[in-house]
Amino acid sequence: MDVFKIGMLVYSKAGHDAGEAYLICEIEDEYLYLVDGQKKTLDKPKKKKKRHVQRTNSIYDIQTSDDVAIKRVIKEALLGENKEDAYV
Repeated sequence: MDVFKIGMLVYSKAGHDAGEAYLICEIEDEYLYLVDGQKKTLDKPKKKKKRHVQRTNSIYDIQTSDDVAIKRVIKEALLGENKEDAYV
């Protein structure tokens, strides 16, 4: 059973982009194709091995999205996480 889903928010654990947030746009065997709406767009997603990302429980509907919508979703998700941390 695969624990990764299209639209899931993930964080890079390895490489020069460690700590960056992405959404999964495609899953292929041991690889994920990741987008952030800025550097990595739907036209040119980042290919990364599953073991090099940290998954979250957040899943978003990105089937009809464009890069601007993806960028907005990631920004709102990151702001939401920071708000939760502020109230702890």
